[in-house]
Amino acid sequence: MKLIQEMYENTIIISKSKFITRLFRVDSIDDVARFLEEIKKKHYDATHNCYAYIIGDNKEIQKCSDDGEPQKTAGAPMMDALKKNDVTNILAITTRYFGGILLGAGGLVRAYSSSVSEALKKAIFYEKALQTKFQITTSYSGYNTILKTIDYVNITDVSFTQDVIIVGYCDIEKFDNLEQDLYKNKVSSTTLTKIGDLVLEKRINES
Repeated sequence: MKLIQEMYENTIIISKSKFITRLFRVDSIDDVARFLEEIKKKHYDATHNCYAYIIGDNKEIQKCSDDGEPQKTAGAPMMDALKKNDVTNILAITTRYFGGILLGAGGLVRAYSSSVSEALKKAIFYEKALQTKFQITTSYSGYNTILKTIDYVNITDVSFTQDVIIVGYCDIEKFDNLEQDLYKNKVSSTTLTKIGDLVLEKRINES
């Protein structure tokens, strides 16, 4: 299951019709309503503003709309594109400006599906992962060593005083190795304190 954190936009032209797809991160129906209102206001002169959305860890909330296009030629193929990418908490809105050439049912399905698929290619995806948050107090040289040698540590805050106080997180299964790795890399004057476990969104590294 994948998530996005930012808005993505892509435009394609098919037989003089313009299809503008925007992908939004949504965590509630209220988010959906807000973005739909925003796009419909922005593109009040568009021929159609079709959409599809999926919400929930188990993708339990799903809905799509053809917004005046022939039934199942817009919202459904948009939804299929989202499902094929195993993404949730996402809203896709495709704005169409009619170019004067009829595409037919098959052409519309391909156009709306392609528009969403192309937008998804631009997206950076994240996944929910159980992480351990911690604090490290070390020397300035120790801080530089951590940056260079321990690549699984994600640093969120650094305070430079007489020592360096680092707040960060890592995968929960890697925390047990952290103290050993600090010692192995000769990180000096180190105090490691576990703050707690929490669920964070971690970027998915895709080849």
